[in-house]
Amino acid sequence: KSPPKKKKPISSKSSALDSADLFEATVAGANREVSRLFSKYAEVLSERATADVSQVNELEGILMEARSLECHLKEKKDHLRRTLALISDQLQG
Repeated sequence: KSPPKKKKPISSKSSALDSADLFEATVAGANREVSRLFSKYAEVLSERATADVSQVNELEGILMEARSLECHLKEKKDHLRRTLALISDQLQG
C-alpha cells in the first residue's frame, strides 16, 4: 500500500477572498441578467401599449363611422315615412 498523500492546506484568507470574488461575480452577473430582463419587459410593454393605442384609434374610427351610418339611416327612415304619409294622404284624398 502506498502512504496517504498529504493534502495541501487551504489558506482560510485565500479561500475567503476567492469565495467573496465568486459571490461578487455571481451577483454582478445576476444584476446584469435582471437588468436585461427588465429592459426586455419594458420593451414588450411599450410595444403592447403602442398596439393598444393603434387598436383603440381604429375602434374609435369604426364607432364614428357606425354613428354616422346610424344617423344617415334615421334620416332616410324619416324621409321614407314622410313620403309614405304623403302618398297615403293623396290616395285617401
